[in-house]
Amino acid sequence: MSATFVGMPGFPSYPAFPEAAHEAVRDETLRGNLRHATHTIRAKRARAVAEVSDWAALREAGRRIKDHTLRHLDRYLVQVEEAVTAAGGTVHWAVDAQEANRIVADLVKATGESEVVKVKSMATQEIGLNEALEAEGIRAYETDLAELIVQLGKDRPSHILVPAIHRNRSEIRDIFRSEMGEWGRPAPEGLSDTPAELAEAARLHLREKFLRAKVGISGANFVVAETGTLVVVESEGNGRMCLTLPETLISVVGIEKVVPTWRDLEVFLQTLPRSSTAERMNPYTSMWTGTTDQDGPSTFHLVLLDNGRTDTLADEVGRQALRCIRCSACLNVCPVYERAGGHAYGSVYPGPIGAILSPQLRGTGSEIDASLPYASSLCGACYEVCPVAIDIPEVLVHLRERVAQGDQVTRGGNKVVLRPAKGHAAERAAMRAARWAFTHPGVLRTGQRLASRTRRLHPRTLPGPGKAWSGTRDLPPVPAEPFRDWWQRTGGGKEGTK
Repeated sequence: MSATFVGMPGFPSYPAFPEAAHEAVRDETLRGNLRHATHTIRAKRARAVAEVSDWAALREAGRRIKDHTLRHLDRYLVQVEEAVTAAGGTVHWAVDAQEANRIVADLVKATGESEVVKVKSMATQEIGLNEALEAEGIRAYETDLAELIVQLGKDRPSHILVPAIHRNRSEIRDIFRSEMGEWGRPAPEGLSDTPAELAEAARLHLREKFLRAKVGISGANFVVAETGTLVVVESEGNGRMCLTLPETLISVVGIEKVVPTWRDLEVFLQTLPRSSTAERMNPYTSMWTGTTDQDGPSTFHLVLLDNGRTDTLADEVGRQALRCIRCSACLNVCPVYERAGGHAYGSVYPGPIGAILSPQLRGTGSEIDASLPYASSLCGACYEVCPVAIDIPEVLVHLRERVAQGDQVTRGGNKVVLRPAKGHAAERAAMRAARWAFTHPGVLRTGQRLASRTRRLHPRTLPGPGKAWSGTRDLPPVPAEPFRDWWQRTGGGKEGTK
């Protein structure tokens, strides 16, 4: 297959994961930044989780709530629309990124404004909203500190929770010094790289934008169906400013963010902060229901985003990825992410969750998406820390099977063939040969005996396409005799159990 560079809207084109990761692991500064950050976060998370005696029960409750909601998502989405409308809001439905961007751009233009302030939002990054607004003459200002660093540095997010995790303090200081003046208030003279001074520079830079902006754009961590209430959790207070000061608020939310009741929300308000920022609760938990006279925005729009989620929901194995509450715990324990970084995943969703979510939202018809299910050692650490028990290794194997077989799936109402990634032809041939051997007992028996008798001649590395596999793994030694022969010789294993 010819090289195909793709990305989510607004995210630069990227080659297959192995190629991108190969370059990333050579960057010693990047690896040092990632190692320090992920090890610090994972240690803090472990302590926060250990404080909760019923963590396993909370995790199971979260899984069940999410699965129940996904099974009845059609009903709960209608309930959300009715509740938001009754509370004074307006609901819009977007089937894909293009439609969502058009809706938001039209809503902003209707206000007569040419700039907006934004709360950190994975959904708006997924659809490339900032770039779409810029094309319409509207400038979007990120107000989350890490997102601000990424935006000022003309960079790309590399982590779900901490988008600028790949940057150290000195790099951030240099970005503030050189770029802040182009976007508004410049950095103070003599700015150092101490966290307090960097945070103060960002605060001063953003304050004028908060006070001037008439339109705010957000996502949501959760939407409570019974009341139409949206919930955003954050640590800095910038979200609270964006959600309360502008006259118009537009929220772009994936349809999977719905929870049925306030009682269900209570579970996630315990598990999300501990799994993400390692806090008992988030410093800022903002909730809003429609509009209220003389309190907050006077106009509220909710854009419910599909963008591949319905297609993902149709996959009985892969749909569990829609349970994700975007905590990023899986990234912080993943040995592959720690070494390759987030950019190698070619998506705003990096790490283990991105490896199963992006190929389902976008399809696997490109090299990057077909390679993402293989961006894992299948160690299972991601599953162990997931607060909603997503079995990421299971989904990875499932997606690998789909990619290798070139299965057909329905995407956007059309049948799409999932093209195998480059280099998988040899793997498919080997799997076919293995299937044939396992379905012919005589052939399998002969092959096992031959392998045992020639084991002294076996190479330590595989030739040809197999060299890449054995280059990082030890080939298992072949036993002196096949299990079948040992079983028959010992009388059904009786001698071995005495």
